[in-house]
Amino acid sequence: MPIRNPIEWGVDQFKYTIFGVESANRGLLQTEADARLPLPVVRRITVADLREVLAQGASDFGANRTDVIFLCVLYPVIGVVLASLAAGHHMLPLLFPLASGFALIGPFAGVGLNEISRRRELGIGAGWTDAFRVLSSPSLGAIILLGLVLTTVFFFWLVTAYAIYDLTMGPWLPASPAVFIHDVLLTRPGRELIVVGVGVGFLFAAVVLVISVVAFPLLLDRTVGVEVAVRTSVRAAIVNPGPIFLWGLIVAGGLVIGSIPVFVGLIVVLPVLGHSTWHLYRKMVVPR
Repeated sequence: MPIRNPIEWGVDQFKYTIFGVESANRGLLQTEADARLPLPVVRRITVADLREVLAQGASDFGANRTDVIFLCVLYPVIGVVLASLAAGHHMLPLLFPLASGFALIGPFAGVGLNEISRRRELGIGAGWTDAFRVLSSPSLGAIILLGLVLTTVFFFWLVTAYAIYDLTMGPWLPASPAVFIHDVLLTRPGRELIVVGVGVGFLFAAVVLVISVVAFPLLLDRTVGVEVAVRTSVRAAIVNPGPIFLWGLIVAGGLVIGSIPVFVGLIVVLPVLGHSTWHLYRKMVVPR
């Protein structure tokens, strides 16, 4: 593939953006014709299938390693900035909710990685620039709308998490990070905060997982609306409760491990999960 100069590449991306804006109003609402169409067929998968999709996601990451790292390095930077703001402005109670919130917006943040995997599967992959092909998707409007829904859920989670802190350990803010860690781990209110916070956070994560597990890849693969994408995702979760639950644990565990070393591990975890999500969709939704 010939190497293009930045001006040529920028012109192409501008064209994709214009096309995307023109199609942004498509797919937002289900038309009468769409309502008469059957939902995509969902099939059962096994734990072995999860291992396979992770291997395929790792393969996609290996094929585009430097390109994808360039795209995903932004997320650890955002995480560090948010953590610094939380610590610097006495908002330590929101540090863990901010870190765990990656799981809520992850499906939307990884849509570009889904597109890279989709195009590689078709044999037309061109590297990291494929992520911007999302802007030319006929379902761009639906993708943005569902992304806004997940972003709203993320902010609602932050508000809820702070309310839980206020009810258990508040209303006073911790004097320092050391005091905060001590109070959370070694006091009764701190243990209550952990139990209630993790329990409520699990509910938020479960809702997002169920409505989005195959929604974004489906929107990339077919010209459907948000309703069809979400209903198909819910159907996939109902048909595969065990594998979907395990997939949620894999995502949560990966994000925790990736976040521990100052979010640096997310540079690897996020692209592997993003690519794997596309292959999970391929396993669960029968092709047309």
